Amino acid sequence: MTERETALLREFKGKLDKLIELYLRIKREKQLLIEGQSQLKEQIRILSVKNEELIKKSEDLKFAKSLLGSDDDSHGAKLKLNRIVREIDNCIALLNK
Repeated sequence: MTERETALLREFKGKLDKLIELYLRIKREKQLLIEGQSQLKEQIRILSVKNEELIKKSEDLKFAKSLLGSDDDSHGAKLKLNRIVREIDNCIALLNK
C-alpha cells in the first residue's frame, strides 16, 4: 500500500468515526426528545382532567349561586333542577325495564 493510499484510508477512517459519533449523538438526542414528548403528553392529560374538574366545579358553583341569588337566578336554578329530575326519572325508567 502506498503512502497516499494509507493517508486516504486514515482520512476515510477519521470521517467514518466522526459520522458514527454524530449518529450516536443524534440517536441520544432523539431518545431525549421522545422522553420529553411523553412527559408533555402526560402533562396534557393531567391538565385536561384538572380542567374538566374545574369546569364541573364552576358549574356547581354557578348552580349554588343561582339558588342563593335573586328571582331571576332562581328561574335558571328551577330549570336546571327540573332537567336533573327528568334525567333521574329516565335513569329509573331504564333500570325498571
